[in-house]
Amino acid sequence: MFSEHDTVILTDTVKGDEGANLLPGDVGCIVHVHSNGVAYVVEFNALDGETVDIATVRAEQIRPVTARDMMHARETVPAR
Repeated sequence: MFSEHDTVILTDTVKGDEGANLLPGDVGCIVHVHSNGVAYVVEFNALDGETVDIATVRAEQIRPVTARDMMHARETVPAR
């Protein structure tokens, strides 16, 4: 189970609330926990800190960050 403010990695393709295509490997921060961890609201940011999108995801669609994870960059359009 995750807590608010945990950094997590997406394991599934998800459509964000503003329409962004969020992809496996995208890194986000949990901003809300639903129903004792059944689902989470996760904010995904660009490297400059701008919010790309926010999405509600199921617990099985995210995983914790590990010491073996590497950052990777891809271009996307920030949410407006």
